[in-house]
Amino acid sequence: MSPQLSDFVVVPGRPTGLKPSRLVLDNGVVVLAKESRKTPAVTLQLTMKAGSVNDPADALGAAYLLGKTMDRGTSQRSATEIAEGLEDRGASLSISVTRHLVTLSCTCLTEDFDRVLALLAEIVATPTFPESELAIQKGEVVTQIRQDADSPAVRAAEGLMALLYGAAHPYGRPSKGTVDSIEALPREVVDTLHRAHFSPGSLMVAIVGDVGAEQAMASAAAALGQWAKPLPAAVELPPVVAASSRRQVVLPMMNKSQADIAYGFTTMTRRDPDYYAFWLMNVVLGNYAMGGRLGENIRERQGMAYYASSTFDPNMLEGPFVVRAGVSGANVERTVRAIDDELRQLSAHGITDQELMESRQYMIGSMPRALETNAGIAQFLITCELFALGIDYDTRLFDLLEAVTREHVRELAVRYLDPDRATVVIAGPYEG
Repeated sequence: MSPQLSDFVVVPGRPTGLKPSRLVLDNGVVVLAKESRKTPAVTLQLTMKAGSVNDPADALGAAYLLGKTMDRGTSQRSATEIAEGLEDRGASLSISVTRHLVTLSCTCLTEDFDRVLALLAEIVATPTFPESELAIQKGEVVTQIRQDADSPAVRAAEGLMALLYGAAHPYGRPSKGTVDSIEALPREVVDTLHRAHFSPGSLMVAIVGDVGAEQAMASAAAALGQWAKPLPAAVELPPVVAASSRRQVVLPMMNKSQADIAYGFTTMTRRDPDYYAFWLMNVVLGNYAMGGRLGENIRERQGMAYYASSTFDPNMLEGPFVVRAGVSGANVERTVRAIDDELRQLSAHGITDQELMESRQYMIGSMPRALETNAGIAQFLITCELFALGIDYDTRLFDLLEAVTREHVRELAVRYLDPDRATVVIAGPYEG
């Protein structure tokens, strides 16, 4: 469901830009709307600021279980009635839970928009978490956790987060919880979590598709405007303490054929002005073309890795920069040294003029692709709202990236990516 050309403002030499509408309802719900008439469908995304950072320390996985169960019954409908209400309209609902967010996403026909929005509003505001449904979802989550425990990639990633942030920090805890915490989690904890953190003042709603902005706002007000509840108290998160020395942990899984390496650092928040230079640096290092410098060196030139890349995930707190690689056990040490060498080269010499130009063009050019679907636009609008980037963010991104310099990138590499302060976790057929 691509937006029409008329949905964009064309600025010569610059990427195109959306012009969404934004309204804050009297009860605090933020509504973001973007009309796109190409197909007779509407994408809805309801995002609550109530993710796994809110899990009680003795009930890990509560928010994840809440997300799995909130559409299994409301004050007015059973799980069967909810499922039938969506299926009868050819709509499917997905619910995801991250560190800070619980998100309901659904696409429906234009003619069903009001009814589907009302149903999603009901699911958000009045879930009942029936014991029978909770028991089913607990079983599914426990199965997922056990599958994760058998995956070197997941073990390495979760082990890295626990080391970077500390096992007690909300960013360092497993968002799905543990087998013990899920099995012992009573319904009352899930219900209390919902009552404590779900409120209209924490809700962002994106409506994108074959509906005018004025109608979208009116429908959102009708579905959600009467929901009255005070804003939850802000969750106090522990500060992030950057590592001062190198750490390495090995998680032997000798029955596996591949070792997974997770190598990382804590970095910055999403609102940090250095974000754009670091983002570009990450593209050069581990994203561009065949995986940036890391992929070119470790995978293509040396042939050591099945994959090699990097991710940069700034958030409300200082998020991680992580290099990931999948290798045979025999190549673990060489691969870690190759990562070290790439980071040292970046700190010593920075990036080239060509890398700066090509990465900037790639990043600017990727925006229209990210906005090719109504779902992509909805996610983009929610991200802009969450981090207070402004509804004109897409039109300003060009200038923000144009301001990035080679020296700025090199300075960030020196500041954040010192191999002597790296945290490394290796999971798989390797004993160290």
